[in-house]
Amino acid sequence: MPSLSKAGRRALFASLATTVACVAFPGASVAQNAPAKVTLAGGSVGGAWSAVGTAIGETLRKEYPGISFTYEPGREAGNLLLVSQGKVQLGIAHAQLARQAEAGIEPFTQPLKNVRAIAMIDPEAAVQILASAASGITSIDQIREKKMPVRVALNSKGTLMAVAGEAVFTAHGFSVKDIESWGGRLNYVAYNNGLAMMKNGQIDLIINMLAFPSSQIVNAARDTPFKLIGLGPDAIGRLNKQLGTETISVPANTYSFSPEAAATVRGSVVVMAAAEMKDSEAEAIVSAMLKHFDFLQKSHATLSRLTPESLTRVAPLPLHPGAAAAYRKAGLIK
Repeated sequence: MPSLSKAGRRALFASLATTVACVAFPGASVAQNAPAKVTLAGGSVGGAWSAVGTAIGETLRKEYPGISFTYEPGREAGNLLLVSQGKVQLGIAHAQLARQAEAGIEPFTQPLKNVRAIAMIDPEAAVQILASAASGITSIDQIREKKMPVRVALNSKGTLMAVAGEAVFTAHGFSVKDIESWGGRLNYVAYNNGLAMMKNGQIDLIINMLAFPSSQIVNAARDTPFKLIGLGPDAIGRLNKQLGTETISVPANTYSFSPEAAATVRGSVVVMAAAEMKDSEAEAIVSAMLKHFDFLQKSHATLSRLTPESLTRVAPLPLHPGAAAAYRKAGLIK
């Protein structure tokens, strides 16, 4: 074999390295389209969004071993802002809050026009209202009629859960300020903290948006007697108009303490990205989620309810073009 010059040897070694990489990592050409780094902003540590966000990260690591993935605890409005500004690649939020962000409605001070959906991850984020049995509360109208000094726990400010909680009251003809004027109090806290406060007798009513049956509620009900409160048709109509939610019913006996069905409304939770994300990168993220969908389903109860088709149902948010391309290739949308 004739001897090679230094330049020739370098070229040969480079060629061999490329060949080895392609044999060892057959997905290398696909991986080139994936983002090198992904930070996903979700919810508080220990919550459902944290588990879901971490599971999405695992699908990316499985498909693209070299990717750098970080889960970042966040708050919903902040997640939308971080995504819009390009400070994180992915965020989790309710599609209905993203609609408020696009319009610049409180809690946003200016419109965010560049948020796009990657995937829907929870179709049944239902407003669930729990009253402590000791409070004697049986309906939201009762609070207004009796001007009850009710102590309320809503989720943290800057979340659709808190916005929806306040909207429940306005849909019944009174406001948070009215509650305070009657001697009541509002607490904006993480849901687990609110449930602990109810157990300790510090609050009478707690409102949140989450899938049902909720393991958090099931566990809390072991120590605290609850009543699940439904909404009337007029209030539901006002909420749907204001928030972009949909009517749903929590079936009878979903919880041991609730033998009757409870009418309410639901939102949907989405993973989102900025419109500026490269189409190839968004497509690579969705492709990884679809390829490892079985893993996603097994990783959390919320995700177990999903089908590949349901990932595409992100209204009222538009799909990112790259995400749409991945769903189209998988035959999930036309």
